[in-house]
Amino acid sequence: MPTLNEAENLRHVLPSIPGLVDELIIVDGESTDGTADVVRQLRPDAVILQEPRHGKGCALRAGFAAACGDIFVMMDADGSMDPCDIATFVAALQAGADVAKGSRFLQGGGSSDLTFLRSAGNFMLTQAVRVAFGGRYSDLCYGYMAFWRHVLPTFVGGTDGFEVETFLNIRALAAGLRVVEVASYERARIHGQSKLRTFRDGSRVLMTIARERQILRRARSGLGVPRPVAHTVSEPAERTPKAFVPTLSVSRNGKAPLREAER
Repeated sequence: MPTLNEAENLRHVLPSIPGLVDELIIVDGESTDGTADVVRQLRPDAVILQEPRHGKGCALRAGFAAACGDIFVMMDADGSMDPCDIATFVAALQAGADVAKGSRFLQGGGSSDLTFLRSAGNFMLTQAVRVAFGGRYSDLCYGYMAFWRHVLPTFVGGTDGFEVETFLNIRALAAGLRVVEVASYERARIHGQSKLRTFRDGSRVLMTIARERQILRRARSGLGVPRPVAHTVSEPAERTPKAFVPTLSVSRNGKAPLREAER
């Protein structure tokens, strides 16, 4: 969990983290509001890392390097992500997924924080990834995500800022990992102002897409890497040689519309 002056938000978030979490790692970007003190008060068992480098990507890399568990879950500290969703992400991984990522655009998901501009930008960037890498992501720029430790080498390198979410999603596609989207509702942050800047960070996301596309193109020309497909499900079915396999897209409200995922 990356933090930068999130003391007031953590008073709401930390008590809500479910008991299935074995290890809580807070990567703090030199906060000046007593963030670390609040963590020590509410979660004395938490690991607190001080990260002098700026950017969400830097914080996540530091957290990944320090984590000891088999499943990594990354989430924001501003109260926008529901910690109760962690159980759904873990269930998706235990059911066979390599990576589980949140989506605000599946049935049962949503957002009270997305502006029209940010929503339009996210849609266009998501479509750009579909064209460039295949797959069927419904939400590219959302940072609620979980994955098994064994896929961590797929994410070597990376970026420093908010574009890290796009980087992780693209690398998972390019590696042919089994990716599952889980419906998630994004609430408005509880206190403070977002560090995200729409045009600045949107342009960095676009540059990340272009760079990763060039990397994949070189890899395919040299190694014949097949074009991967992401599966938008939350409880993956058994893999079969059939052209289509039935899958469930499970929402947080318990409704599970049946649909087919193209292999």
